[in-house]
Amino acid sequence: MEEEQSQNGEEEEVLGSSLTMEKVAAAKQFIENHYRAQMKNIQERKERRWVLERKLASSDVPKEEQINLIKDLERKETEFMRLKRHKICVDDFELLTIIGRGAFGEVQLCREKKSGNIYAMKKLKKSEMLKRGQVEHVRAERNLLAEVASHCIVKLYYSFQDAEYLYLIMEYLPGGDMMTLLIREDTLTENVAKFYIAQSVLAIESIHKHNYIHRDIKPDNLLLDKNGHMKLSDFGLCKPLDCRTLSTLKEDETMDDENTREPMDVDGCIRDADNGSNWKSPREQLQHWQMNRRKLIVHWKNHLKFPEEAKLTPEAKDIIYRLLCDVEHRLGTTGANQIKAHPWFKDIAWDKLYEMEAAFKPEVNGELDTQNFMKFDELESSSPARTGSGPSRKMLLTPKDLNFVGYTYKNFDAVKALRNSSGDPMVDYSAKERAEETDVHMYTSTEDAMSP
Repeated sequence: MEEEQSQNGEEEEVLGSSLTMEKVAAAKQFIENHYRAQMKNIQERKERRWVLERKLASSDVPKEEQINLIKDLERKETEFMRLKRHKICVDDFELLTIIGRGAFGEVQLCREKKSGNIYAMKKLKKSEMLKRGQVEHVRAERNLLAEVASHCIVKLYYSFQDAEYLYLIMEYLPGGDMMTLLIREDTLTENVAKFYIAQSVLAIESIHKHNYIHRDIKPDNLLLDKNGHMKLSDFGLCKPLDCRTLSTLKEDETMDDENTREPMDVDGCIRDADNGSNWKSPREQLQHWQMNRRKLIVHWKNHLKFPEEAKLTPEAKDIIYRLLCDVEHRLGTTGANQIKAHPWFKDIAWDKLYEMEAAFKPEVNGELDTQNFMKFDELESSSPARTGSGPSRKMLLTPKDLNFVGYTYKNFDAVKALRNSSGDPMVDYSAKERAEETDVHMYTSTEDAMSP
């Protein structure tokens, strides 16, 4: 009996030591992130001041107005510091319509209660992220959106978390996605296709410049704003670029799920269910199609043929051939400029592409219009906020939470909406919120928070 108690005590001590070590590692990461963010904030503040002063110096603005603009920036900076100390949580938003749903979570239209601004809220379940090994991808998505300031990608305003979920509050693009456009139009004209391919090139180039790769480029992740301009979204599979670990699947390599003895059959193998032995269930048909699709892609030389009925210019055919080829000869291997220089893009003004009228303008009736997105069942998403999800809640640390230290983020542009909604240049915080600002608890700090 005593030996059993001693053994149980040793196991508890080992478990306790393990959790303590994880907390120590999280504290170390928190401190490093905190001071790194502090230095970054100071640098960004200097850059905003420098950009404004440079613009004023090159424009014909009266001296008095210049002084007012500089003072206005200083007020915004002060408000931004207050906003960063305010603990944002899901209760700060009114949840509206679901506009997307995936394997790890969903995207929902929402309204910020304080400002009235409309955003898209991406909600990811922590337990699913951990179970499927997606923690690094989640971090990469948040970091990319926080680091890359580009009009070619969707803008992130806030990121925060509670005990169950991670949240990304992003700009809402009501024009829908390219997949919806393709379904509606069936076939795009060459000029429309060229316009959006050009904007895709700029978007992908913008994240490559910050050493990230997207790894999930598809029409579903190319969103349109109300004016028809395209922005890249959904960075859930992105990762920091490390050329040392890049790999390419060669044609003579066998894939894990590839049976080399099985003949390729693009249409599947479905015969009369009464006497045909080759009938397959819908699930088997899907698996069969997925394997064949991979084979078609890898062994493209044997199966890829240009449709004879396709009516395209010689330049369009050429760029397709030069993209669908071996990597040694592929256009763009030396950078985006190689693609931009192709004759098919000769009439594209790359530096003005997001300033000109878009090739297609979606129908958008108001800021809450979701007609350009698929319809989803609401399920439990419209239920009230969970108990204990408010800003003053202290979250007990668990191993699950330690994986998401440093997830919280607030964008400087979020200040504008709060200022406009308050009617006062300075954001009016309640006495309770001001008291919370002084509570500098390590694991509830909003700069590198573990809780909202």
